[in-house]
Amino acid sequence: MSKVGGDNNPIDLDALRKKLARNVDDGGAKKRDPVTLNPLALQVANQLRATSHSPNIVIGQLRLLEFVILSVIGILVNALDAPEAFGSRVAMIAICIWNGIFCSILLQTADSYQLPSLRRAMETMPRIQASLLASFALTILLTTTLLPRNNDPWQTLGLWYGASAVFLLIERIVVGLMIRHWGRNGVMERRAVIVGGGQAAKDLIRSLEHHDNDIRICGIFDDRKSARSPDVVAGYPKLGTFAELVEFARLTKLDMLIISIPMSAEARILELIRQLWVLPVDIRIAAHANKLRFRPRSYSHIGSVPMLDVMDKPLRDWDSVAKRVFDVIFSLVSIALLWPVMLGAAIAVKSTSKGPVLFKQKRHGFNNETINVWKFRSMYTEMSDPTAKKAVTKNDPRVTPVGRFLRKSSIDELPQLFNVLAGDLSLVGPRPHAVHAQTGDLKYTEVVEHYFARHKVKPGVTGWAQINGWRGEIDHGDKIKNRTAHDLYYIENWSLWLDLKILVLTPIRLLKSENAY
Repeated sequence: MSKVGGDNNPIDLDALRKKLARNVDDGGAKKRDPVTLNPLALQVANQLRATSHSPNIVIGQLRLLEFVILSVIGILVNALDAPEAFGSRVAMIAICIWNGIFCSILLQTADSYQLPSLRRAMETMPRIQASLLASFALTILLTTTLLPRNNDPWQTLGLWYGASAVFLLIERIVVGLMIRHWGRNGVMERRAVIVGGGQAAKDLIRSLEHHDNDIRICGIFDDRKSARSPDVVAGYPKLGTFAELVEFARLTKLDMLIISIPMSAEARILELIRQLWVLPVDIRIAAHANKLRFRPRSYSHIGSVPMLDVMDKPLRDWDSVAKRVFDVIFSLVSIALLWPVMLGAAIAVKSTSKGPVLFKQKRHGFNNETINVWKFRSMYTEMSDPTAKKAVTKNDPRVTPVGRFLRKSSIDELPQLFNVLAGDLSLVGPRPHAVHAQTGDLKYTEVVEHYFARHKVKPGVTGWAQINGWRGEIDHGDKIKNRTAHDLYYIENWSLWLDLKILVLTPIRLLKSENAY
């Protein structure tokens, strides 16, 4: 269990995460005035709009590249120089692949996939070459054990090893140059903001700068006045208040918020977390100056600077890659299976009422961005409501007879499979709501305080709330609260298995739906 604060009244981080994900009411949301960034913050945000490459993704791709190339080198050298040495081509290919696996594991063990090692290729080259040599020793041991009649000549082994050694030498030098170039140009980095100013922020920045890491500090945000929190700390400008930080983070593609406030300020930290947890970023509390010490597993590190993990980005690095692959594969399969249904729906819409077949609506997407979502048109064109201020009700005269069937069966949502292929939606996730959607006279954000936390992941064609009965008309505040609570549960507990479960249950549960008009 991770705790922050004094011994008498510690903050239980695990309990806090669960409470935030579960408690979406807290007595009703407060109506807040729109936040406007100051010119400096807006300038910095505009400069950092482009998405950077995740270091973990790049390192993972490098591991895969080296494994594949080392295996291919072994296969080519042995196939050309000693084709019969292993007795069969299958045995030769298997041994070469095992050599690639041995080398990859040993390179990982030697810490040669850390960013500091990748930047300084020549300094780490002895470790890299030692790992390669050890992998060949293991390969020879494996072949002599499993293939005692193997007569692979020593000159072939020497050529195989030499080609592999030259590849790693040249490739690591090139990779080092590329990573340093990407770092200078902001292509590969983790973007962070320091939350809290003054001396604590200065000490934190100096500690981060003292260690080699992939963090780029974008600025500082603090509510305090200049006397206690100067406008410039350790060379970094103060860009605004905590309220402005949420808007800045949405524009800037931030990766991390680092809280530099002393852990003794429990109330201030809790209030900050309540404001910031709606963002799809990692939230960390700097622990470098903290006299309390927790178990090692309570910490993560940036370089060697310890951090307490408060919130993690829901889908990060390879999780986001896996979910995207899942979306593309299953959406293509769905389109291939359902195209006759979509064609029939298009013909029915076009032949029974005037107007376009498809209806476009602006909705909230990932990180609160506005996206265009496509549906089969289910209303009379002259009565359509792109803003969705007035929810569709039972026997709504605006809905066409065909549209009523399409909405009841959710066939009107099928064009969103193409939104999935375009990357605006995911197959599974919180359903996207129209930008101006509301229940009664209140917008959803005025009913649910943490409503925007459901935008920490891409919205979906279907979701956990929908298969649990929370779909269709939202005519009461409790309905949007329950839907948001289910959405936050999904975000907190995401897995590919959960996505698959929701996909399988969706057509079954839709047949029992009573709220879709």
